[in-house]
Amino acid sequence: MKRYLAWFSAGLLAVTLTACGSAGSGDGDRSNASGSFPLTVENCGVDVTLDEPPSRVLIVNSAPLQYLSTLGVLDRLTSRAGKFPPEYYSKETLDALNKVPSLTDRLGSDGHLKISTEAIIAEEPDLMLGLPDGVSRESLSAVGVSVLDEPSFCPDGIKDPGYETIYEQMRLYGRVFDRQDKAEQAVRDLQKRIETVQADLPDQKGRKVAVLWPYRGEGTVGAYGGQSMATPQLETLGAQNVFAATDKRVFEVSMEELLGRDPDTIILLHTDGTQQEIRQALLDIPGAKDLRAVKNDALHVQLFNFTEPPTPLVLDGLERLATYFKGE
Repeated sequence: MKRYLAWFSAGLLAVTLTACGSAGSGDGDRSNASGSFPLTVENCGVDVTLDEPPSRVLIVNSAPLQYLSTLGVLDRLTSRAGKFPPEYYSKETLDALNKVPSLTDRLGSDGHLKISTEAIIAEEPDLMLGLPDGVSRESLSAVGVSVLDEPSFCPDGIKDPGYETIYEQMRLYGRVFDRQDKAEQAVRDLQKRIETVQADLPDQKGRKVAVLWPYRGEGTVGAYGGQSMATPQLETLGAQNVFAATDKRVFEVSMEELLGRDPDTIILLHTDGTQQEIRQALLDIPGAKDLRAVKNDALHVQLFNFTEPPTPLVLDGLERLATYFKGE
């Protein structure tokens, strides 16, 4: 059975960058002129070569949008597909996004984007961010469309994701869009945000937390384990992921096992639906009302990208969770 993002297993992905050829000329207000093109980057174990900084970008995943906003390259977007929850972004970012034509926001019952290869090729992008189900890198590469996907969404996933994953991905996009200086400043800003959160934390020692994905209408839940960004995010807050010892990113878990872990707090992730609908999806599972977190009304509903995958939005989620923990 298909699960939203559940079939991505944890594995090793080394993100390496190599540049070759002569220095490429920039356009607009390039923040640095040191980038060299053609540029080759490794993504999901595949070498991706860009002859010049992309100027016609199709984005099919909400996760990388914040990287582009931070680097000031939203003007490179010429089309988009999928859902982009407004809660993720600033007004400035939303205003820029809303100017970009949407091809479709149709999702399947599994939460995956439904779009054809032909629809993508018709837009003539030079770069696509994300890789929808049923679309192959090879078919797009054959017509000159490069693909970059978030490391966590690669078939082999990534091993031990953390904030360094975010920093390296920011630097990768800085290379790709010839914005290295802005990328380095963005990394420093992200590091300061983590320090600020940690300096103002209440004592969370001993708090046990489960981060779950309720499969609405199916009576089951997925749990985020040691190979998900949920684990380092909770560790930063001084809390413990009750599934941290499970060497997987996300996996289906029984109510019996969840009751055995009996977390103090449950974080429910989602991409669509109201908070009440997401809460109810958990409560409808037999035995859920016996959970300590349910009895104490310690359920916190959070949009998916505030925890997964590793992007700057995880820092927004970190700040939101810190506020939630302090307010309990």
